[in-house]
Amino acid sequence: MDETDGRLAPVSYLFGPRPSVSSVPAAGALHERGDEERHREIREGGEFDEPGWTDEWGSDVDDACARLSDTERDVALDAERISLKALARRDLSRRELERALRDGGVDEEGIARECDRLTRVGLLDDGALAQKLVATLQERKALGRTAIAAELTRRLLAPSAIEYALDLVDTGDELARARELARKRATQLGGLDRDAAVRRLSGYLARRGYSGSTVRAAVEEALPVRSAGSVVRFR
Repeated sequence: MDETDGRLAPVSYLFGPRPSVSSVPAAGALHERGDEERHREIREGGEFDEPGWTDEWGSDVDDACARLSDTERDVALDAERISLKALARRDLSRRELERALRDGGVDEEGIARECDRLTRVGLLDDGALAQKLVATLQERKALGRTAIAAELTRRLLAPSAIEYALDLVDTGDELARARELARKRATQLGGLDRDAAVRRLSGYLARRGYSGSTVRAAVEEALPVRSAGSVVRFR
């Protein structure tokens, strides 16, 4: 094994002002910390210093970056500045970041190089982002599968990542959420006859992305059919 094999190169930033020795963690600590924590630091770090290349980093970066021309380094610096500021605001899909870099004037080669770099270090991951969005849209916004799929598509995620994330949607949990939404919404429809209430409630659930069968089951439970002459009271 080469004597340098144990030495770790920085993975979050390939360019930028070299930090002071006191501010740089030991190589082992950097490795153990993991990409997730580095990602959190980027998101919580606030403003970023304007990056600048220093040749002193030559031994600390991978061979691909060491072979960049001066022009390519300038492009890479611009791409890094744009991407880190964009990722500090929220997680992005690869295509969203590509769009941000393109809007920032980075050429296609520079875009591909920067996105590949961020993918290697775990800061750009369509699969992980899709699964995170599914969990958020289900639990916090109580959306159904159709609405979730539309949001994942709007975020420009890779089709394979969308498909895999949607496969994780539990139909049993989705029905339970639809029933809960229907029960709550039905309490606001007490002034309507049953047919009108069914139409309103069905439309409400459909707009939140629930399938027809799920909507029917939830509405039937929230607005049960009453016998003739009985008083309709919505729960």
